[in-house]
Amino acid sequence: MKTLAAAFVVISSVVMSQEKPVKIVFDITSADTLAHQAVLRHVSGMAKAYPKSTFEVVIYGGALPMVLKNKSSVAKGIQKLESSPNVSFKVCEETMKRYNVDKTQLLSSVGTVPDGILEIVNRQADGWGYIKEAHH
Repeated sequence: MKTLAAAFVVISSVVMSQEKPVKIVFDITSADTLAHQAVLRHVSGMAKAYPKSTFEVVIYGGALPMVLKNKSSVAKGIQKLESSPNVSFKVCEETMKRYNVDKTQLLSSVGTVPDGILEIVNRQADGWGYIKEAHH
């Protein structure tokens, strides 16, 4: 009976932790397509596990090709995730300027923010969790 009660407490804790909404911002700067795949895998898994939570992927620096129509190796994955109301992808406009990219070159579901780093800092100031995405 004690074992059953202990198992119930553990299961209840897991279920309760999944009920509490979280907000997480993912930071990706890597040009590595394996890192692009990793962030999609992580966001997808978390969005399924925590459907009442909010996830934002902020793309800047070398990760820009991840969201370009003619260069993205993960376009289908991004479009699939963007159909989820709790997931968004935002690219840094300063990075776009540096690489001479305009909004028409972005995947249609990708939004922009004036500055990627400032976006992350503001999210953290609002209590969002932070994950630096990389592949090693």
